[in-house]
Amino acid sequence: MWILEKLVSEWWGILILLVVSFLILILLSALFYKVFFKRFYDIFLSGLAILVLSPVLIILMIVGAIKMKGNPFFTQLRPGKKNKKTGEEKIFRLIKFRTMTSEKDENGNLLPDEKRLTKYGKILRSTSLDELPELFNIFIGHMSIVGPRPQLVRDMVFMSDEQRNRHNIRPGLTGLAQVNGRNNITWEQKFEYDLEYIKKISLFKDVKIILLTVLKVFKRSDIARDGMETDLDFGDWLLKEDKVTDEEYKEKQQKAKTLIMGVEN
Repeated sequence: MWILEKLVSEWWGILILLVVSFLILILLSALFYKVFFKRFYDIFLSGLAILVLSPVLIILMIVGAIKMKGNPFFTQLRPGKKNKKTGEEKIFRLIKFRTMTSEKDENGNLLPDEKRLTKYGKILRSTSLDELPELFNIFIGHMSIVGPRPQLVRDMVFMSDEQRNRHNIRPGLTGLAQVNGRNNITWEQKFEYDLEYIKKISLFKDVKIILLTVLKVFKRSDIARDGMETDLDFGDWLLKEDKVTDEEYKEKQQKAKTLIMGVEN
């Protein structure tokens, strides 16, 4: 009994209890990471980050509203984790800070991305600050901290059944593809990294990816493909590489529009 009393009353005893508790938590996290602790840490860490970074978020909201002359946020429908019953991807609304204007040509069509991307937007992208609002997507449950990056709906319709297996888990703020080239690798390589990641999800792999992501952000590497401000969509890339016909391209694009309209309506 005296040992127990010492453990709860002496500083060294309390320290021992804290260390043992921490080691038990790490062990349980490693053993039951995929089934429970991955989501637990998503909620805890995203909630903590929202609280700690709230001054930064508020400042970026104000500056963004001034620079973009209006709404500082950019939202877009993205495919998320597949529904277990239907096998279809759940479409959710991703939120980011706006980096491009809404300028249009004389026909009412949006100008090319490189013409709408502002200097302020380039700074946000190079520092990955435009991604901060996705913390709310993580907290809500649309996303995870680590997982395959959520692509566009019009990218998803061009994916093969195997490539769409990347949607068997929640999409991530960062992922294996992001620390292995990000936007400076081919679409096929991105999907290969995504599929490699979902084969074995573990606590230590996610920690490693997070640390490598922090390093990438500080180095500001692989923000965009060499020689380009923004990357081609997957369908546009397939068409450029003659991997799909014009007819297939138009058919898939129409399918994407139908899916988006179904969610928005």
